[in-house]
Amino acid sequence: MHIKMGSLSNKEYPMTTEATTHPHNPYRSPAPAPVPARTVLEDAGELLRALAAPVRIAIVLQLRESPRCVHELVDALGVTQPLVSQHLRILKSAGVVHGERSGREVLYELVDDHLAHIVVDAVAHAEEG
Repeated sequence: MHIKMGSLSNKEYPMTTEATTHPHNPYRSPAPAPVPARTVLEDAGELLRALAAPVRIAIVLQLRESPRCVHELVDALGVTQPLVSQHLRILKSAGVVHGERSGREVLYELVDDHLAHIVVDAVAHAEEG
């Protein structure tokens, strides 16, 4: 499947009632929505892949509440320290979390609260069945 990249403004392609009326629903336009640039789609895909693991989802939900160090995440999630550290590395390399050293520990926090909203919405959707 080939996806045409780039977006078209309404100024370049104004909508007219006759040209854009859907054959079965006059209130719906058959014109496709603009598609972001390929690099934007690739970046979004990388972000979603970074969030696509149950442990990483749980980590994001924990960090949504407050910054936490590894041992706090281990205790909250009931998984091993190496597993938490591995998933934090993935989240860090994807730009989801960052860590700040505080003595012998590293305190992790979300880079952006919007990421927590993505996870919260996904969890809510899954709970709805």
